Amino acid sequence: MFRPLSLLLLCLFPLLARAAPDDQAQLRIQGSNTIGAALAPALVKGLLESQGARQISIEATATANEIQVRALSPDGHPLRVDIAAHGSSTGFAALKSGQADLAAASRPIKASELSELRTSGDLNSAAAEHIIGLDGVAVIVHPDNPLPQLSTQQLAQIFAGQITTWETLGLGSGPIHLYARDDRSGTFETFKALVLDAAGQHLATSAQRFESGEQLAAQVRADRQAIGFSSLASVHGTKVLAIADGASRPMLPSPALVASEDYPLSRRLYFYLPPSQNNPWARALMEFAQSAKGQAIVTGSGFVGQQVHALKVPPTEGMPKPYRALVRDAQRLSVNFRFQEGNASLDNKALRDVQRVADFLRRNDKLEHGVVLVGFGDAKHDQERAALLSRLRAMAVRRELAKEGVTLREVIGLGDELPVATNLAEEGRIRNRRVEVWVY
Repeated sequence: MFRPLSLLLLCLFPLLARAAPDDQAQLRIQGSNTIGAALAPALVKGLLESQGARQISIEATATANEIQVRALSPDGHPLRVDIAAHGSSTGFAALKSGQADLAAASRPIKASELSELRTSGDLNSAAAEHIIGLDGVAVIVHPDNPLPQLSTQQLAQIFAGQITTWETLGLGSGPIHLYARDDRSGTFETFKALVLDAAGQHLATSAQRFESGEQLAAQVRADRQAIGFSSLASVHGTKVLAIADGASRPMLPSPALVASEDYPLSRRLYFYLPPSQNNPWARALMEFAQSAKGQAIVTGSGFVGQQVHALKVPPTEGMPKPYRALVRDAQRLSVNFRFQEGNASLDNKALRDVQRVADFLRRNDKLEHGVVLVGFGDAKHDQERAALLSRLRAMAVRRELAKEGVTLREVIGLGDELPVATNLAEEGRIRNRRVEVWVY
C-alpha cells in the first residue's frame, strides 16, 4: 500500500534536484503554528540532508511565523521551501487558493473544508491524509501553582468563565487569568472540540488570545494567576496538569499515554496532500515524515513519534480479570488501533500502524502466537452487545495483521471496561472504541 521511502526518493531524485526559478519556492507549506514553528522546518531540513543538499539554513522572514528553509542541491542549484504557520485553517484555505502545496494541521480536516476542496480529490483518503506524529494539548499553569489535576468538566467551566477564582477550586486566591490560542489555531480547535463543545460551552470573552504557542506559554510562566493550554512542544517551563475525562483516571500527557491516545486531550498532527497535487517535493516530504528518520525528528522536536515500543503496565484497582493477567505476564504496545467514525473500518493512522506493528513483531520474533488483541467500546444498554462489538473490532484488526503474517494468541472483547474518555459525548465514545495490542 505504501511505497518504501528509499524507492520513492530514488524515483523522485531527478525531479527534486531541479531548481525552480530563483523567485519561486520548490515547496510551499501553510497551516498549523504547532507544526510550522519548528517541526516542519526540522523535517524539511532532514529531507534535504537525506538528498545530499548542503548549506542548509532555516531563516525567519520579515513576517511573524513565516520561515524559509534554503539550501543548495548536490549540483549547486538553489533550493527554497516556504513555511507559513498561521493556524490550521489557513493551510486548507491556502490549498484552495493555490498558495500552498501541502497543508499542515493539528486537527482533522472539517466537513466544510472537505467540500471546498473536493475538486482536488478526497482529502479524507489514506492517500491524502497523513498523520506525521502525535501531540497532547497540555493544560498549563504557573510553575508555583499547587493544583495537581482537573477534570474536563472543570476545564470547560473555567474557560467558559463560570469558575473565575482560584478559591473556587480550593486553593490560592484571586482571579483566574485565561490564555488561549486564536480561532485559526488547530490547538484551539482541538481544545474547543474536546472540552468546550463537549460541555456545551463557549470560550469566555475575557480570555487573551495568541497566534503562537510559545508566546502563550511565556505569558503563563510570568503570571501566577494564569491557566492556558498549549502543545507539548511549547510548555516551556510551565506546570502541566493531569486531566481526567468522565470515569477515566487523571492522566498527564506522558509520551506513552499520548502515543496510545489514551490521554484525554491527545491529538494527531497531519500533513494533507491533495490527490491532484503533483509536486514531487510535497510527496517526498510526506513520506520522509513517516520514515524512521522522520519520526525521530518528530520525537526530537518535543512531540510523540509513532515508533512502536513494548511497555510494562502497572496494575490498578478495577482492572477486569483477563486484563490483570495481561498486566502480570505481558507487555502492551504503544499503539491503539482506532476506527473510522460510524463503522468498523480502520482509520488512516491504523492502516499505517498495521505495518508498524507487524515490523515490530517481525524484529522481535513475535509473529506466531505472541500477540493478544483486546477490544474496547463505548457504553451500551446491553452489556453483551458491548462486549460483542468490542470483540468484532479486535477481529477487524486481526484480519489486517493476518495479511502481514501475524498469527494471534488470543482475541478478547472487554466492552465498555476501562474507559479513557466520557461516554456522554460523541468524541469520547469514539475514543473508547479502540483495540490494544499486547505481546508475550
